[in-house]
Amino acid sequence: MSTKLLQAKNISKTFKSYDPNQSLILDNVNLDLNDGEIVAILGKSGSGKSTFLRILAGLTSPTSGEVLYRSTIVTEPVKGIGMVFQHFALMPWLTVLQNVELGLEALGVPREERRTRAINAIDTIGMDGFESAFPKELSGGMRQRVGFARALVVNPDILIMDEPFSALDVLTAENLKTDLLDLWKNNKTKTSGMLLVTHNIEEAAMLANRILIFSSNPGKVAASVNVKLPYPRNNQSKDFLELVDLIYTLITTTQKSKDPSIIKTQKYGIGYRLPDVSTDEIMGLIETLYSDFANKETVDLPELADHLAMDLDDLLPITEALEILSFAEVSFGDIKLSDIGKKFFSADLLDRKGLFAKQLVANLPLASEIRRVLDEKRNHQASEERFLSKLEHYLSEKESERVLRTVIDWGRYAEIFAYDYNTGTLSLENPD
Repeated sequence: MSTKLLQAKNISKTFKSYDPNQSLILDNVNLDLNDGEIVAILGKSGSGKSTFLRILAGLTSPTSGEVLYRSTIVTEPVKGIGMVFQHFALMPWLTVLQNVELGLEALGVPREERRTRAINAIDTIGMDGFESAFPKELSGGMRQRVGFARALVVNPDILIMDEPFSALDVLTAENLKTDLLDLWKNNKTKTSGMLLVTHNIEEAAMLANRILIFSSNPGKVAASVNVKLPYPRNNQSKDFLELVDLIYTLITTTQKSKDPSIIKTQKYGIGYRLPDVSTDEIMGLIETLYSDFANKETVDLPELADHLAMDLDDLLPITEALEILSFAEVSFGDIKLSDIGKKFFSADLLDRKGLFAKQLVANLPLASEIRRVLDEKRNHQASEERFLSKLEHYLSEKESERVLRTVIDWGRYAEIFAYDYNTGTLSLENPD
C-alpha cells in the first residue's frame, strides 16, 4: 500500500457570522495524499479551496478536524511541506539568489550550505544566470520560477500549490507546467507528493493522478476522479477530451442539491453569493449560445469554453447568472437557452430591459426587497447601508459589498431602481 503523506480528517472551517449556517466555509472535508501522487482540487470560486490548502500547510487552523503529515498532527507550518502561491510574493529589494535563500535562512542553514543549495535550486528550475537579478528585471514566468525554486530549495516532501499558473500568460504557463512535470517524472527533486488547487480543468487533467471536485456553500468534496492517462498527456486525444467532459459534467451537477429547501436557501436566499458577472457578460453569452450554436439545442460546456477561450472561473459564473435569471438551464455538462432566454435575445432594447427586470425581481429576493422598500418609502429612497446590514447577517463585509454591487448593477440595467454613487442612495428617481 502507498504511504499516506498527508491526511485531512473531517476538516471544517467556520468564520464568524450572525447566521452559523452561512458562515460554514468548509464542511467535513477528507483527503489523503499518497506517496508518488499529484492531486488537483477543482471548484468554483468561493468553494473554500484556498482556505483548505492553508489549513493543510499549517498556515491557519480548522474549526474542527485535524491534518496529519506522516501521522503527525499539523498545527503550524512544518518542515517537509512547501508552498507555492498564486502571486509571486518575492522581496523586491532582494536578488533572485537572496529570495531563494530566505527559507533556508529561516531554518538556520549555514551560509555556505544555503548558498550552494539555492544555486542548485535556481539551476534546476531553469533560472541559471539570473542569480543576481532583482524581481523587477524578470518576466512573470521567471518570477514564478523563482517562487518554485524558493519552495523546492528546502527539499519539501510535499509541494502545495495554490493556482500557481493563473497569473501567467498561456504560453508561459504551459512551459512552466511542462518543466515541473519533467522535474517530477525524472526525480530531480526530493518531493514525494504534490497538491494543486486550480480553476483550470485542462490543467488539472494534464497534471493530476487524482482530481477532487469541491462543491460550494459550504465547500466539500463532491466527487473524486482517478486519472489513469499516462504522461505526457495529449490534450487533443479522445481519452483526454472525454476526461475533460466528465469533469465539466461533475462540476455542473454536483453544485445542485436534490433537497428543495436547500435549493431555496442557496439559490434564492438573500445571502446567496451571487456571481460577480456584468449584464454585458450575461447578454454576450446569450448571444453566443443563440447565434454561434444556432443548430444545437444543447451546447457542451467544454466546447463552449474552448469556443470562447475561457476557463472554469470565467465561464461558470456567467452560466450560473443565466441560471439564476432562468435564461438558461445547465445540467450534466451541457447548457441550453430557455424559452425566456431565446425571447430575451430576440427582443429589442426596451423589451430586453423589461424582461430582465421581470426575471430579476422574480428570481432574486434581494432585488425584490430593494424595490419593495423603495416603493413603500414616502420619498422612495433608501441608503445602501440598510441592505448591506442585512447582507452582513449572512456574508462577510467584503462579500456583502460585492454582492450588493452586483445587484445594483443588474437593477440599474433593468431600471427597477436608480443609484447615486456619491451618496450611496438607492431611489426610484429614474425608473419608469
